[in-house]
Amino acid sequence: MNTPPPADYVTIRPASPKDVGTVYHFLCELEDEQLDLPRFQAIFALNLTNPMIYYLIAERAGERVGFVSCYAQYLLHHVGKVGEIQELFVRSDQRNQRIGHKLVTALFELATREGFVNLEVTTNQKRTDTIRFYERESFKCTHHKLVKPIQF
Repeated sequence: MNTPPPADYVTIRPASPKDVGTVYHFLCELEDEQLDLPRFQAIFALNLTNPMIYYLIAERAGERVGFVSCYAQYLLHHVGKVGEIQELFVRSDQRNQRIGHKLVTALFELATREGFVNLEVTTNQKRTDTIRFYERESFKCTHHKLVKPIQF
């Protein structure tokens, strides 16, 4: 006899096309703006076919509660495959329950299986809680990222 998992049990799985609406809402909240939905849907679908892009979904009790994305590339100066977390989001009503930790752990396990030499993340300096989270997850501040906006 199979016993169902407890209500607080979190599963992590690869994203699928059916997740586009949820991920869209997650990232609109993360960025605090309404993203262009048709463009978002097209990019999401395209990225799901790219073997160098990894999207993971956290679920609890049948509900999607979190998302992480990682883009991998082979970098000459690392002489190997490097993954960079692009987005990490946990629903506000689900925070402080280690869901972000579970997403990062699942991504680290994926990176290990896939032979990454590094897993990196960049976040805005003003996101001090986010920086503390990544430091707790054993990320080290070793670089400075400089950004030059491109105006259209």
